[in-house]
Amino acid sequence: MKTKNSYLQTTVLFFNLLLAVISTMAQTGRKYTYEFLALPPSARITGLGGIAPSLKDDDINLSVYNPSNLNASHHNSLSFNHHFHFAGISNGSAAYGRHIAPWGLTAQISVGYISYGEFKLTNESDVNLGTFTASEQYLGIGVAKKLNERISAGLQVKTVFSHFETYQSTGLAGDLALQYENPDKKLAVSFLVRNLGGELSTYRATALSAPLDIQIALSKRLSHLPLRFSIIAHQLQQWDVRYDDPNTQQETDLFGEVKKQSAFAAGADNFFRHFIFNMELMLGKKEGFKLRAAYNHQRRQELNLSTFRSMAGFSLGFGIKIRQIGIDYGLGYYHLAGATNHLSIVTNLDRFKSKAGS
Repeated sequence: MKTKNSYLQTTVLFFNLLLAVISTMAQTGRKYTYEFLALPPSARITGLGGIAPSLKDDDINLSVYNPSNLNASHHNSLSFNHHFHFAGISNGSAAYGRHIAPWGLTAQISVGYISYGEFKLTNESDVNLGTFTASEQYLGIGVAKKLNERISAGLQVKTVFSHFETYQSTGLAGDLALQYENPDKKLAVSFLVRNLGGELSTYRATALSAPLDIQIALSKRLSHLPLRFSIIAHQLQQWDVRYDDPNTQQETDLFGEVKKQSAFAAGADNFFRHFIFNMELMLGKKEGFKLRAAYNHQRRQELNLSTFRSMAGFSLGFGIKIRQIGIDYGLGYYHLAGATNHLSIVTNLDRFKSKAGS
């Protein structure tokens, strides 16, 4: 017990030092690159608002987002995901999990990519010189270990490769996570630092950071209903996430003076931009069918049009298990122009083995 407690204290101390470093980095105002790393890795996470750090079950995709979610049920799990974006842009990923019993560890390897399509190459005089492509990829390795009966720690390292026409960049990004679970209360709380790192070789002389995001999330399953809800706080490394939108239509009063937003309204808007709310309804004897919905206030405020109503900021999805295969679909509304569609297939190779043996 003493060894476990000292191990836990060392881990907490490490995370405190890490937060101090991150706070210093966040104050420098560094710009981000490798933004595709912030995209949801699976259809389930898309349906839950694009961020879902505190869920933990046999879905290997959850560990790609939060490495502390890795557990023994991910042994021999395999997933494939494809995300259909606007204008022919698409990205996808795949993941595989392995439990290492002698060490008490569970590990996963994942790969992901985004393709921005084909572009027309011209010079300053608009003379057509052909075409070029742009794409980015990553290779990630994650590992998690239970520190005690209720707390797990996880680490994931991602090597990133980026190619835009003749410009290239390589980088390194890491995810660090702690998760607390209370099965009796059906409660989970997670702390996650995503995409800590940046460029190793740069497009230009200045190295840019990966899209850092510090998150704290709480998930609670109701005792008498098959419903789980989550509250997620994100972008905690930077309090003010609002910006001056030049396209915002200014309202005037009867005297023609521009109406200014009150300090309270601006503060409340900024506060809720840090939160995502989602829910997942589990149906069936073995909970083989799931319905999902979420609301992302920051996405709605940044992508909604004041002159038209839209579903921007909302997400929907469902999941179904058919024999040994799980299929998930997620719909993320970003703009009046439409939504992105995400499809995932998840399975466990051990289930096929056991069925063949029987």
